[in-house]
Amino acid sequence: MTRFVLIVPFVVLAVVASIAPAAAQQQPGHDACARDVVRHCRKVINDGDQAVLACLKQNRSRISRGCEKVLVEHGQ
Repeated sequence: MTRFVLIVPFVVLAVVASIAPAAAQQQPGHDACARDVVRHCRKVINDGDQAVLACLKQNRSRISRGCEKVLVEHGQ
């Protein structure tokens, strides 16, 4: 039992460490559009990612260059 208790924290740490790089890869796009989402799409933030994406597309002429670039890079 003691051996199990000592191993569990290391397993949890390994799982968290493996997830972190995937989350870090998603950040640049999120960071590029975060200000635009708050500025133009605040009303739909709680409606999910698809609603926010649709809002960004509707406001495409007003979003930042960085966010526009992310949308184009992701085929939007």
